[in-house]
Amino acid sequence: MEEFDVEKKPKIGKVEKYINDIIASNRGVFMGLIDPDKQNPEDAVKLAKIMNEGGADVIMLGGSIGAQGHTLDETAKMIKESTNIPLHLFPGNVSNVTEYADSIYFMSLLNSKNPYWISGAQVLAAPVVKQYDIEVMPTGYIVFEPGQTVGHVGEAQLLTKEKPDLAVAYSLAAQYMGMRFVILESGSGAPSPVPPHIVSAVNKVCDLNIVVAGGVKTPEQARELILSGANCIHIGTKIEESSNPLERVRKFARAIHLMD
Repeated sequence: MEEFDVEKKPKIGKVEKYINDIIASNRGVFMGLIDPDKQNPEDAVKLAKIMNEGGADVIMLGGSIGAQGHTLDETAKMIKESTNIPLHLFPGNVSNVTEYADSIYFMSLLNSKNPYWISGAQVLAAPVVKQYDIEVMPTGYIVFEPGQTVGHVGEAQLLTKEKPDLAVAYSLAAQYMGMRFVILESGSGAPSPVPPHIVSAVNKVCDLNIVVAGGVKTPEQARELILSGANCIHIGTKIEESSNPLERVRKFARAIHLMD
């Protein structure tokens, strides 16, 4: 009779352990986001090098539209050859997967009105992720007002920033379904991020790595979110738009790492 390993448990990979170790040292995790659809691979690599040199902990590739195929592969491969920190995928759809990444948020957009974004895309992507042997981080994705492009594309029933109990309920659902991360997303380019009182409410109740994405415009905002209970901060647009991106990255790194 065939024997089975009854002690089998979900495996936490190297990148997630690296993130957890940073959190355990009482620092936030600075995740620098690059959208391959917004620049050519050469410019993306320049930005990745700046993030690496300036103190980002993780480089991410992702976008709600585009960021796929040959462009994504070439960008990811060049970044991996030019930097020494993990390359993580923040996918907008099934096509946003590349074999050159170290890890991926395997996300469910929990407040989408379309089942495709809750579980359909995940079913289609799972065999590809397995084939590429990419480290998986199970993640609940929650989109708040104003939502921006991701709210529209993901057909989200946007959560208001005035109802922390809803954020807590969705985050608890993510935890109880076995996810280890929850992303509180306002949308890329949003006027402001999810506010500290939402982060604090989720932190008090949930045992998840809390990620804040969208709308973080200043190092001061990033630091306040970490002090409120966030573990990871996505920074993208404000680096790309800066006249001195290296100094901008350094300021965000000091704030998120609670060094100031």
